[in-house]
This record gives sequence, structure tokens and C-alpha cells, in this order.
Amino acid sequence: MVKERENVFSMLIKPLQKLLLERGFSKPTEPQEKAIPLILEGKNVLLIAPTATGKTEAALLPILNNFLLSKREPGIKILYITPLRALNRDLLERITWWCGRLDVGVAVRHGDTSLSERGKQAKKPPDMLITTPETLQAILPGKVMRKHLRFVQWVIVDEVHELACDKRGSQLSLGLERLRWITGKDFQVVGLSATIGSPEKVAGFLVGVNRPCEIVKVPVFRDVKLQIVYAKPSKKDYLISAKLYTHPEVAARLRVMKNLIEKHSSVLVFTNTRSIAEVLASRFKVWDVDYPLSIHHGSLAKPSRIWAEKSLKNGQLKGLVCTSSLELGIDVGRIDLVIQYGSPRQVTRLIQRVGRSGHSIGKTPKGVIITVDSDDTLEAMVIARRALKDELEPVEIPKKPYDALCHQLAGLLLQKRRWRFEEVLNLFRKAYPYSGLTMDDIISVLNYMHNRYPRIAWVSFDDHVFLRPQNLKALYQYYFENLSMIPDEKQYLVIDQTSDTPIGILDEAFVAEYGEPGIKFIVRGSPWKITSILGDRIYVKPVDDPTGAIPSWIGEEIPVPFEVALEVGWIRRFVEEELIKGKTEVEVVRDLAYRYPASETTITEALKEVFEHVRKGYPTPNDKRVTIEKWGDYLILQCCFGSLVNRTLARIIGHVFAEKFGQVVGVQEDPYRIVIQTERVVNPRQLKDILLE
Repeated sequence: MVKERENVFSMLIKPLQKLLLERGFSKPTEPQEKAIPLILEGKNVLLIAPTATGKTEAALLPILNNFLLSKREPGIKILYITPLRALNRDLLERITWWCGRLDVGVAVRHGDTSLSERGKQAKKPPDMLITTPETLQAILPGKVMRKHLRFVQWVIVDEVHELACDKRGSQLSLGLERLRWITGKDFQVVGLSATIGSPEKVAGFLVGVNRPCEIVKVPVFRDVKLQIVYAKPSKKDYLISAKLYTHPEVAARLRVMKNLIEKHSSVLVFTNTRSIAEVLASRFKVWDVDYPLSIHHGSLAKPSRIWAEKSLKNGQLKGLVCTSSLELGIDVGRIDLVIQYGSPRQVTRLIQRVGRSGHSIGKTPKGVIITVDSDDTLEAMVIARRALKDELEPVEIPKKPYDALCHQLAGLLLQKRRWRFEEVLNLFRKAYPYSGLTMDDIISVLNYMHNRYPRIAWVSFDDHVFLRPQNLKALYQYYFENLSMIPDEKQYLVIDQTSDTPIGILDEAFVAEYGEPGIKFIVRGSPWKITSILGDRIYVKPVDDPTGAIPSWIGEEIPVPFEVALEVGWIRRFVEEELIKGKTEVEVVRDLAYRYPASETTITEALKEVFEHVRKGYPTPNDKRVTIEKWGDYLILQCCFGSLVNRTLARIIGHVFAEKFGQVVGVQEDPYRIVIQTERVVNPRQLKDILLE
């Protein structure tokens, strides 16, 4: 009788099994149990599992196993692609532990890598290279590095959902096809993600067209403790608000958060924008200058971020106020609670963030959403219900964006002097976002490259070939200046003149409004005063003043999906219909508490306006009804269509009003309403007629 293997670790070679015991891994996690056998077989795998369930090892160990069994020769064999540079730093520590004990060379390469380190990698390539999508683009054309990349057999793409839904992913998918052209063969691809709404689409994106991919999905929110708190101010909060220079409602939320932080040993407080993170961190500092809580976001200087990560990990801090900068798998130690300040706006955001808690295997993730108003509370209820039911937003993969295609065609010319149209079409059509690529698309982009000044490709449309232009400098300049698909925004480095150390960066829009000597503002949760501005450097000194401007940064808003806003509208309609049928408010709340993960007290508080509407006999705006209200000089269109639909509708209304009445119209929107301000009085019926036209 054949003895059944104890677990998948027994399938690995003896040196790896010894290291697993040394690391204290006696039993595989569910993702490891499911993924390791498939990866050992050489299959492409998309692994979807919660944060801190050993995803990295699930991909790394079987690949290291197969690498150690393969023929050892110079060259990069394993490519680990990750969307954030901060993730590289953390990954390097973990991966170095395994590779160092197995005599596997590993190195990291990104924009901050020193010239001396790049030189070392060129002379003696590592067996494994950890890099970002942009740096992969930078090394693909290099003659020496390209020679080393010929040996790639395995590619790991971490946090794949961060890449699939934007042009960074479009560029990466074409970059991987270029890499296949360099290697002359296919390679095994493993993708890792904590949250994906469209697994089949993302698997296609990961491996390309007509290539098989096994999807391993471990339920993300199977075991989780989730609470929604809509804090209302007490008498005590009015006293706190005076001390903290803020509103009583904000003081109530700060008090609830402070109590939660003090009951736990390690807490992450997520906000949706860097500005709100700065507000919260600064108020906690005003409350208690020695309070063991700091701040972490992408616009802080690298030393500040590293200090915050390490201080939370070693227990020096009890909490960090952070943004999406800590959503991904950066190691900040064991987190026993995640607080989400305000609705997370999207299901995937909530799952990713709450998944940071309960880091130890077997522990339960625990999250509290602190909501700020009734819309926010109903939205949080909808998102929490969807998260618990695993109803994630579908991933929308951009279809054949031309700017990424143009950049990759330039990249091909750096790899080879002359290309045929058909050759490129066949190569790039294998990338999932470009599966619908046509010859007309190729010709259209090449036409631009040929006719722009300076020219970046010489094209013979009759012969269907394109070549490097005579002016190679223009080609190189275009390619290397456009490595990133992330839009550029001019930024200023903020330097503490007392220690000559950088503390963060500010966007041009904020500096244009507030960038003058003597102005006070908040960064890193502390107040600073501008002393001078030299070029793109702002010199500041710390001041003891709790007031100051809060910086704003570009592109921060997380849009509320149409489906989420529509369900918020459904809740309102359900309440209205049930009350009209004769149910009491208490009964309606009890019904909703059964469906949504919120207490009856929280739901009652969130529905006060809806109850009042129904009692007064007013029609309630909901998923099937749009209402128009007049309030002073404003018209308010109540419509539960989400951020993007309402933004589009608001612009159309603004344009039509301007055309019809010949005046400038002020328009603002959120996911549930559009507010219109006009110079002359406009009747609500006029807005209704415009909408119905």
C-alpha cells in the first residue's frame, strides 16, 4: 500500500523541506496546498487568496524547487514583477532569506537602483531579478541585460489586479510578449493577487491569448469580523472638538478610533485620500503629542515611510494612519485591527484593507468602518455585504490603448533595426489587451510615429515595413521618457531645514495656491512653516501650531461603482415601500440588519432622513426614482448612479445649461446627487425638461 503524502511540502526537494522547518512552516496554508502542485507541474497559475496566507511562498518555493533541479548557467532565470517599489524592498528581505540559504543569486532593480549595483547586475546577472513593470521596460532594449534575459524560464507577477485594469498592465502585457521574443520560447507565469473580480479575464491578461492558466481561488472574506460605526457627538465631544480645533462630529469619530487603538496592540487606520490621512494624524498629535501613532502615504519621503513601517513592526508605534500605500503586501508586522475611516468606496478596497489584519495564519481578519454621514453609512453597509458574499467589482481591462502600443513599437526598434507589419501584428496580438489588434491599428500608430517631429520610426507603407529613424536620439528619448504610463504631475520636495532631511512631496496645484514663505501647512501629521522655495525644493521648519493648510494631491478620489450606488438607492426604496405597506420603522430596520452587517442603532441613524421623507409624504430618491430639489440658488438632482455616471451627467447638464441660457453654470457632484448653481433663477421644471429632452 502506497503511503499518502502528509502535505504538499513533501513534494519539494530536501533542502527546501529543511528550510521550511527552520522557518517554522510545518503545515502549508490553503493557497500553498492548492497552488504548489500545479506550479511544480510547470502550469501557468493565477492564485487569488487573502493577504498573509503565504502567497509569495506558494509561488516562490515550487519555482525555486524546479530551478534547483535545472541546469545552472549564467543569466536571469526568474523574474519577479511587482507594482510598487516599496514592495520590492520588503520582498527582498523575505526572498533573500530563502535564496541566500540555497545559493540562489537575487537582486532588485528599479528607478532608485545605484549605477554601481546596475553595473554588478550587468557583469554578473542574478538568478532572480525583482523589478517593476517600468524598469522591465527600461532593461528590455539594453544589449547586455537583454542577453541575460534570454534565459528567463519563470515570471511571477505580484498584486496582478493593480496592473490589469490600467495602461501599466497594457504596457506590461506587450513587454512580456517582447520578452518571449527575446527568449525564443514561452515561460511559466504565476500571478498573485488578494482581490480580483473577474478571474478569467485577469488570467487571460496574465498569460496572453490561447495560453492555458489554472485559477486557484481561496475565499477572501470567508472568516472576518466586520463592524460599521456611525458615531454621533456626545457632550464630551464638544469639549474635545474645541481642544482639537475641529467639529464635534469629527471629534466623536476620533474618540471612537482612539478607544479602538488603545484596546489593540497594532492598528492600521486607512483613509481614502492623503489629505484626510494628514488631517487625522495631525489631530491625534494635537490631542497628545506623544501618542504612538504616525502616518504613511506615497507622498512622504522614503526615510519617513521606512521609519513608520519599522516602528509599527517593532512595537514602537501602536498605529499608522495610511492610504492605499499599505494596501498591498508590505510587511508591517502583525496587525490585529484595521479601521477604515469613511466608506471604502469599493468592495475590493475593503477586502484588501481588512485583509491586512489577522496576519498570523489561523487568525481572523478584523475591521471597523467609521462612517461620516448617512450616505457614507448606507454605502459602507452595501460594500460590507458584497464583500462578505464575495461580490467583487469586475476588472475592466483597457482595450488596445494606442499610447502603450506606440511606446512598445519604439521598444521593438531598439531591439531590432527592421520589422515587418505582419510580424508585429502576430507578436502583439498574443497580448490579451491587444487580442483585437488589427492591421489598421498598426498602420494608424506607425503613421503617427513616421509623421511626428522628430520622427521616431521610418515607415514604408507600400512594403509594410518600419525601421529605426536616422535620428536615433529622438527614438531613445521618446522611449525612455515614456517608460511610465502613470501621468506626470510636477512635484516639489519638502525639506526640513533644521536637519536638511526630506519629509515629503507636494503637488504643483497646492504649491501654486499656498507656496509662499510664512505659510503653514500639515505634512507627516505635523505643522510646518515655509521658509524659502528654491526651484523644486521647499524648505520648511517645524512650528508649534495646530492650524495649517492641508495639502491636496492629484488623482486621489476612489470612484463609487454604479452598482454600489444603485443598491444604496434600493435600500431607500425598500424602506419607503415597507413603511407605506404599514411596517414600523423598527421592523424595517430589523429586516435590514438581517441582510446587512450593521447594528440596528447604526442603521436607524443612517435612515433618519429617509424616515422623515416618508413621514412628510415626500418621494424618496432611490434606484428607480430621480428627484429635483430647489435650495436657495441651487438645484439638486438626487440620483443614485455612482461617481463616474454622475460626473458625466453633471458635465452634460453644465454644457446644456450654458448653451440654453447663455451663462456659466457651477456644477458639483457626488455618487448620489448633482448640485447645480446658476447666475439667474432656474425653475426645477426647466431642469426636468432638459433631462427628458
